[in-house]
Amino acid sequence: MSAHDELTAFAQAVAGTARREWGDATAAESGDLEKLWQAGAGQGWFELGAAQALDAALAATRELGRVACPLPVLDGFVAERLLPDVSAVESGRMRIVVATTADGDEIGYAEAATAATHVLVVPPAGGTAELREIGEVRERPGLAAPAWSRVTLGATVDTIDIDPARADEAVLLLRLGLAARTLAAAERAHEMAVEHSKTRHQFGRPIGSFGAVQQRIASCQIDISAGNLLIAAAVAEWTDCAAGWTASAEIAVAHVRAVAPRVQLGAQHTLAAIGYFEEHEAPWLFRRVHADVTRLRDYPRATGEFVDVLVETGASLPSPNAGETGEAFRAEVRELFAKYEDRFSRSSMAVDKELIAAVADRGWLGFAWPEEFGGRGAGLAEQVVLNEETAYSGAPISKALGAVMLLGNSILQHGSQEQKDKFLPLIRRGELSFCLGYSEPEAGSDLASLKTRAVRDGDDWVIDGQKLWTTGGHSSDWVWLAVRTDPEATPRHAGITVFLVPMDTPGITVQQHRALSGEISCTVFYDSVRVPDSARVGEINGGWKVITSALAGERITMGNIAAALHRQLDDLLGVVRADIDGTVGPRGSARRARLGEIAVGIQATRALVSAAIGATGGGGRLEAPMAGVLGGETAEAFGAAALEILGPQGALETVPGYDTAFEYGLRLSVMYVVGGGTNDIQRGLIARGLGLPR
Repeated sequence: MSAHDELTAFAQAVAGTARREWGDATAAESGDLEKLWQAGAGQGWFELGAAQALDAALAATRELGRVACPLPVLDGFVAERLLPDVSAVESGRMRIVVATTADGDEIGYAEAATAATHVLVVPPAGGTAELREIGEVRERPGLAAPAWSRVTLGATVDTIDIDPARADEAVLLLRLGLAARTLAAAERAHEMAVEHSKTRHQFGRPIGSFGAVQQRIASCQIDISAGNLLIAAAVAEWTDCAAGWTASAEIAVAHVRAVAPRVQLGAQHTLAAIGYFEEHEAPWLFRRVHADVTRLRDYPRATGEFVDVLVETGASLPSPNAGETGEAFRAEVRELFAKYEDRFSRSSMAVDKELIAAVADRGWLGFAWPEEFGGRGAGLAEQVVLNEETAYSGAPISKALGAVMLLGNSILQHGSQEQKDKFLPLIRRGELSFCLGYSEPEAGSDLASLKTRAVRDGDDWVIDGQKLWTTGGHSSDWVWLAVRTDPEATPRHAGITVFLVPMDTPGITVQQHRALSGEISCTVFYDSVRVPDSARVGEINGGWKVITSALAGERITMGNIAAALHRQLDDLLGVVRADIDGTVGPRGSARRARLGEIAVGIQATRALVSAAIGATGGGGRLEAPMAGVLGGETAEAFGAAALEILGPQGALETVPGYDTAFEYGLRLSVMYVVGGGTNDIQRGLIARGLGLPR
């Protein structure tokens, strides 16, 4: 059995025990916590700290969150790592809750204290930890169910000297456990809302077919998926003893703290009245989520919040590891880019022919192609690294990479031998200047409804119609053009054919438009444009396969937005650190918190991108649109936040004293949420991927 299968089996066993000894979330007020504690101890739940099995401890915690149960598995995990003798903890004879602060001899907001026997008080900055008996327990009714308690501490059983690093780890583990439980509770409510939306009918239709419900459910799914990925990344780094695990853990906690309440509220909105009454699980999950988020404040880190560490220590976001081959190639790319860095720009879509030639000379354009077509079969990691480094640095080679992804790969699969011989060498040299002829006045996100026609005339085709938003159409040599060749075909996408047409062909007229970002995008008119059949790529009426092959390249490039945002964040941190008090203010200030929000949003986007890139087969059907939605909206949020943090200087073309252009990023961000299908459309795809009806 694989490690993944073992973990799944363990989680299922925890879920079964919790249902038997506790019940579902409606048992929050009446469940027997001490009975479940003893059952869990009998099954080894409190031996996981000694085994260093954080993944299993969090798996158990998630299952408990789904039934709104506050059994403190992570408290036991931490206690095992700190106490010299853990046998009583493992057996359940000593039932410990951990606190990081005490008001004299009292703990003000203890959880599960009615079933506990001891409190372990751990100072967040290190020092002497105390294991103390529990004296009086007074319940404090309120939002939490079971209720929190005020605990009077009894006799000291043991004291343990803990250095700052171990104390900080203990606090972080408690925070991560609380975040995992919180997100699991919200996810359970979300799952019920999804199922309810498929069966609940209003106005003669399932409510899941309503646009507002689909948009809300998709947004919640994005938040949940990113949260689970961030938690998994933190666990993996802790298990590998990676130095960056603390940052990953804090990012996961910050993300969950922000999203869990809105996921829960989103579920309540979808469930409506049925989820408002306490016979249903939702009200008890609501209590669990909001109480847990509030309780995170009970576990403060001595170093401050993640944003404080980010601002005050020179840290950046943790980077995903591309493996030995990928990281070795990253070093090569950075070495080359460093030689041309003075030519780079992060405020324009420039092209540098000399750098493109240098990249081509190294064989990096089309290097994933088979050897017979000039490639070397480079793997996914190298392709992703090249695109990420290009986006992060602002290297002016993105159009050449786009030719590989959008045209080259499709020509390899669908092009004629003549087309391969003609165009693949141009693409490998970075010399194919192209634009995309996809969008039309009535066919933006809905590409299958395009109307530009191509009619066969002997050995030629005659094209008539209009294309919109053809970026770079004024300066391109070729257009990758999708047209309708069979207006009667069903389904709609069945009658589309792709042509690769020279832009100087008679009958093509280009009208330029300047976009908000400053780039030129065009309306292109096709009036009786005659092209030979040799310009056709793929089969007649088989263009949809050609288009989807081209779009498959987005798997490689989807990380570009996240990489560009990462660079903008590093640039912003550079400005902030030069004048911390003047830009973000003291710890806890609104501007500093805003900076933390966007940093977490960028890392959440990177997590979804990594999941989408790593998905096989159809596994990326949800991750890819989720990454796109979150990336675009994070870009917009970043641009607005940068101006909010920097004030008027952030609205200048470049911040005085820095080669940074935050206002350009804000202007460009709108393109990320409308290009290639608006975020509303992408959320619809996510909703249907979850099984909601059209």
